[in-house]
Amino acid sequence: MINRTIYKEIIKSIKNKPVTVITGARQVGKTTLCSLIEKDLGFGYVTLADPLMRNAAKEDPAEFLSLHPAPYIIDEIQKAPELFDYLEGVVDANIKKGNKRSLYVLTGSQAYRLMKGVSESMSGRVGLISMEPLSLSEINEVEENPFEINLEKISNRCKNYMIESNKLYEYISRGFYPELYDNLELDSAAFYADYVATYIERDVSDFINLKDKQKFINLMTILASLTGQELIYDNLAKEIGVDKKTIQSWISVLIAGNIIHILEPYNENSMTKTITKRPKVYFSDTGLACYLARVNSAETLKYSYLKGHMVETYIINEIIKSYKNNHKDVNASFYYYRDFEKDEIDLIILSDGTLSLIECKAGEEYNKSDIKVFDKLKNTQYKLNKGVIICTTHAIYPIGKNCLVLPISSI
Repeated sequence: MINRTIYKEIIKSIKNKPVTVITGARQVGKTTLCSLIEKDLGFGYVTLADPLMRNAAKEDPAEFLSLHPAPYIIDEIQKAPELFDYLEGVVDANIKKGNKRSLYVLTGSQAYRLMKGVSESMSGRVGLISMEPLSLSEINEVEENPFEINLEKISNRCKNYMIESNKLYEYISRGFYPELYDNLELDSAAFYADYVATYIERDVSDFINLKDKQKFINLMTILASLTGQELIYDNLAKEIGVDKKTIQSWISVLIAGNIIHILEPYNENSMTKTITKRPKVYFSDTGLACYLARVNSAETLKYSYLKGHMVETYIINEIIKSYKNNHKDVNASFYYYRDFEKDEIDLIILSDGTLSLIECKAGEEYNKSDIKVFDKLKNTQYKLNKGVIICTTHAIYPIGKNCLVLPISSI
């Protein structure tokens, strides 16, 4: 089993909060970490994926909770939302007795529904942990810290850790779900075929009344080919053959299930009239995106028109994972920049009053002309960090006074 960076943050939350909520897409490893919590901290465990347990929880929530007293893990709790109101009373009763920490761990793959129940019943008493698929640092057993533009730290990291471009394309096309690395003989296409079918049948059908499953799959397929690009609802509606409101609803479902995520455009008051207002869409796992886009191997990816967008998706996902896995995403915001002149910066990180500007590339050699757009933010109201291009280079080198070209392994 691959050690997960986020596990220490989960344990920290459990020891400091009465309730810890773990969200994340199906198959990212929530249940595996629950088994570790069970073993390491002595929690009980029940999953509401079991129809008998789910029915018991829905029919008599009070009795269900009395049979599963704290400390307990309730997996897939969003399948029985009736539990939330009763859980609030149980948590209150424990707190009054002096039991203020380590009461319940709740997990679920539908973040919106899960947090809706939590916010309505237990606001302020919950530690929230968002799990992502594996990071490449976890797979390669390399220390994982939130990405920052610090030349000394990056140089030290890259001395003994380098990812060859051919190997990178293998990782991107295979994806990062733990089961694919627990069993390296597992065919990724077969895994993703089962994944999509199960996601549609269980998660989506739990969330909305989906009348046309094929059109929903068509939307996923089109979005996979658009990963790293602007999200234009009207275009999607025309292509799928449904109205705009339906597309917006389905996009919300995909976001809630952690299948996709969006980057909002960066904005300051001085820029309001010159920048695009549309968000960009990214698949949360490149392997799923490659499967849906029919990019079925590393070799195919190398020559595909989607190569640049898949590499960009990979880089942005890895950077966000590095923050989430260390629970530092609460202190950082992620954006992209695009103006009406079509000048774009792939990723902007705002953290501690500092802007970091990042371009994501699939090549190796770049020069000052490739980072001219960085000047668009030279008058930002925030402190401006060095800009970087992260790409498939094997060496760190400067271009211009305040910009570095970095290898993929710097993340």
